[in-house]
Amino acid sequence: MKKLLKLIGLPAALLLALSLFACGEAPQKEKKAEESAKTEEAQAPAPTEEAKVVKAGFIYVSPVGDAGYSYAHDLGRQAVEALPYATTKYAESVPEGADSERVLRNMAREGMDIIFATSFGYMDPVMKVAKEFPDTKFMHCSGFKKGPNVSNYFGRIYQARYLTGLIAGSMTKSNKLGYVAAFPIPEVIRGINAFTLGARQVNPDVKVHVVWTKTWYDPALEKDAAKSLLDAGCDVITQHQDSPAAQEAAQEAGAYCIGYNSDMASFAPKANLTSAIWNWGPMYVKTVQEVRDGSWKGDQSMWWSMQDGVVDIAPMGSMVPDDVKSMVNAKKAELMTGKDTIFAGPIKNQAGEVAIAEGTTPDDGALLGMDWFVEGVVGTTN
Repeated sequence: MKKLLKLIGLPAALLLALSLFACGEAPQKEKKAEESAKTEEAQAPAPTEEAKVVKAGFIYVSPVGDAGYSYAHDLGRQAVEALPYATTKYAESVPEGADSERVLRNMAREGMDIIFATSFGYMDPVMKVAKEFPDTKFMHCSGFKKGPNVSNYFGRIYQARYLTGLIAGSMTKSNKLGYVAAFPIPEVIRGINAFTLGARQVNPDVKVHVVWTKTWYDPALEKDAAKSLLDAGCDVITQHQDSPAAQEAAQEAGAYCIGYNSDMASFAPKANLTSAIWNWGPMYVKTVQEVRDGSWKGDQSMWWSMQDGVVDIAPMGSMVPDDVKSMVNAKKAELMTGKDTIFAGPIKNQAGEVAIAEGTTPDDGALLGMDWFVEGVVGTTN
């Protein structure tokens, strides 16, 4: 080795030494790099629920359009879509029955985390499809059936109906109010009763005349129903329908009207007194947040109030006197505190019999199952 070093000279010897040193260092550097990577991996936060993107599906019974029931629900969907951790999809004009079952099933297959079925007639299809997709969450609007992965929801729109009744009872000259109504189910009957109670509180001589259309959305039929009520002498028309057709009929006849679902003033600006309106955004956002953080539960019923921000009335028209506006706003302020005495007894039914005794108030179960009319309603519940 000494002879070799002499032959190659000092510079070459240094080169050889450096080469041998480098060869020894390489494995050590690799080992340190591996240890550093393991340390960084151990310190990195584990993936959490914060990274989850919630997929939410919505099914509507009528076109979204620019007013009405499905329009109001879609505004709520848009509030969800605006969340940084949610995506949405919707299907509109889905008939109740077999068609809704097909749409529900397709959305579940597409991997929706939660599906909002927004019409009463979707109830049984929801229950059927929910059993097929136990990992998908379902929310059914206005129904009463529940399951392990199914909850239902609605709002106390009867509170807004009562306020609009106060206005209608104050504005009528004929003491005949017309109500264009969809189906004789508790949701609709409860609203008619609350409207009547409000109207008769300020005007005990008022009668509320009901015409059933047996449809949620049929503008031509809704308008014909409104015209029949106008022909019978009703000078204020309200509705439980999806389109503004009844509003248009009232304005054409020189009568007043009260809208539903969304603010319908633009469709009858000379006639519209106000509208009973929905604000689904807060409820939908809260529900999606619960899905995201894992706190959502099935087998629940949500029935939010005016205090919770899900129901309200639209701004009252300029034709409504200031004293009436003040009265309505005072009652609204009371409801906003959580004090709800709309159905506090004594309340009589159509036959003049006491249906809710003095000093009592029906519980939510009785209100949700309401199938009878209060005194002052002209019409039948079938």
